Amino acid sequence: MAGANGELKVTTFFGVRRIAGVVGILCGFCAHAAQVTEGFGDYAPPPRYDDFVTSSFYLELRDGVKVAVRVDRPAVDGEAATGRFPIIWQHALSITVDRGAAGGGAAGGGAPGFRDLWTLTRHGYVVVQVARRGSGQSFGTMRGYHDRNEAEDAWEITRWLARQSWSDGNVGIYGCSNTGDAAMHAATVRPPALKAVFAGCFSWHKYDPFRRGGIYAQWGTGPMRTIEQDLQQEPVDSDEEKRMLRQAAEEHQRAPSLLELWQSMPYRDSWSPLVASPFWQEGSSANYREQIRDSGVAVYVVGGWFDELRDQGFIAFGNLPGARIIVGPWKHCMNDDFSLLNEAHRFFDTHLKGLEDGAAGRPRVHYFRMNGTADGTWRAADEWPLTGTRSETLYLAAGRALAATAARADTAPQDFRVRYDVECPPPGRGPAASGPFTQPCFVPGAGLSFSQPALVEDTEVTGHPVANLWVSADAADAHVFAYLEDVAPDGTITPVTEGRLKASLRATHEAPWAMPGNIPWHRAFAEDAAPLLPGEPVLLSFDLLPTSWVFRRGHRVQVTITGADPRERLRDESGLATRISVYADGEHPSSITLPVIPE
Repeated sequence: MAGANGELKVTTFFGVRRIAGVVGILCGFCAHAAQVTEGFGDYAPPPRYDDFVTSSFYLELRDGVKVAVRVDRPAVDGEAATGRFPIIWQHALSITVDRGAAGGGAAGGGAPGFRDLWTLTRHGYVVVQVARRGSGQSFGTMRGYHDRNEAEDAWEITRWLARQSWSDGNVGIYGCSNTGDAAMHAATVRPPALKAVFAGCFSWHKYDPFRRGGIYAQWGTGPMRTIEQDLQQEPVDSDEEKRMLRQAAEEHQRAPSLLELWQSMPYRDSWSPLVASPFWQEGSSANYREQIRDSGVAVYVVGGWFDELRDQGFIAFGNLPGARIIVGPWKHCMNDDFSLLNEAHRFFDTHLKGLEDGAAGRPRVHYFRMNGTADGTWRAADEWPLTGTRSETLYLAAGRALAATAARADTAPQDFRVRYDVECPPPGRGPAASGPFTQPCFVPGAGLSFSQPALVEDTEVTGHPVANLWVSADAADAHVFAYLEDVAPDGTITPVTEGRLKASLRATHEAPWAMPGNIPWHRAFAEDAAPLLPGEPVLLSFDLLPTSWVFRRGHRVQVTITGADPRERLRDESGLATRISVYADGEHPSSITLPVIPE
């Protein structure tokens, strides 16, 4: 209601506040985060061709390694169409293409997505799959995951594609997950013909998602396959008896184990003897950000609110001027009922064909605002974090409460026993899955939960929450996890997002690249490791993965802190805490800061 001097009295779950000139503030925000424009996701011009022809063969690279190539070309009456066409290609793990029902990602189902981009042959594109060296039908041996050999291969392949008789010289690249990383690495070597990159669920800096917070992720050991598995793939046209495929498969076996590679590098500056390189640096597109910017290539980032690499997409977006980003309510490399193919088609038409379709005037950010667990709406903005975002801090308090003000000076710490035996129940969003598809879960009794009273109005949290936790432990190290959760009136608890940090790597530094909203960044060099002293509180500052979630009226915001996560891999419990204490007194005010969006 209105107060004196034109102020508006606003009641939120953080308390009562007075906002002067609120109409101007909110309308100024609305100009930057609004419903999406008409036509978003509906770009579907009529096809020009109703057929395509396919050929596959080996291409010999500069060092003699032969990589497998599959080319799909537009066709008329069963014959390749004459003329020159723009090229889009994928630096894949295999040239085999699933031409089954349209599907929205690695798990299939849903609207057309990444795996359906081959259908753009109908619209006058040549679509090419190239198996990366050491993978699929290609010869050679992988050296790590996206090393500079692969980047140089991408430069050579892009040049070759641009020079073919059926090419008009304009090349784009696409991919998601490991092929999304490969697409970004192609931009780092600046091939002159490369004009556009459409990449999803990739790493900006490999250390951050693979060892998030210094803790080994539950996925990312890569495409390590047996000879028998490799031989199940479709060979190139000239290798019907699979003799060359077998030879390639045998060469693949010389690759170092990715599981061992990641194990050998606990710090961001670790040097691995397996590849004779500080590989986190070599294999990260972040370290070649200047080259990507200098290339002038257009970049469209794709992410999902239930994918553990979504923060990487936002960081890439913030460091690449002119980039676009879309984030939906999806798991890893999925797009459910949204036709991501239409967005890719519009993007490539704009940058490879120069078609004027209004893309230049569209907002650069499209994200799905999840209205609790039921539904949601697409929103658009010109920048990230959203203009008008209000940082609101909730403090951990006595009685497992969250409060708008810090606790009293004499509030005693609360402790819990770390449970390393917990498991997640089957996930609630889609079928049970493993690796990057798994989601955080609430396990009763696995830690400490702090919540506040039921909300009196809907409250939107969009952006990157930040935890500032004072903790101590009974060992030299601890893995600390913080979960932001939605508690429904019936008691159902839904994890919204989560963050994690290895306590010994708690030191923060200024990031070498732009971070969204100046969230904490941990250099995590070997020299930064600082063991805990038993019973001595230390401050852990870390971000939670970004989200866009509306906590509904009558629901409660909850923060749960644990010392283990069921999805951890290769955890060595011998040096980790068995008990963790969480502080919430005047000298050690533990809190979580939420990015709240005004109505």
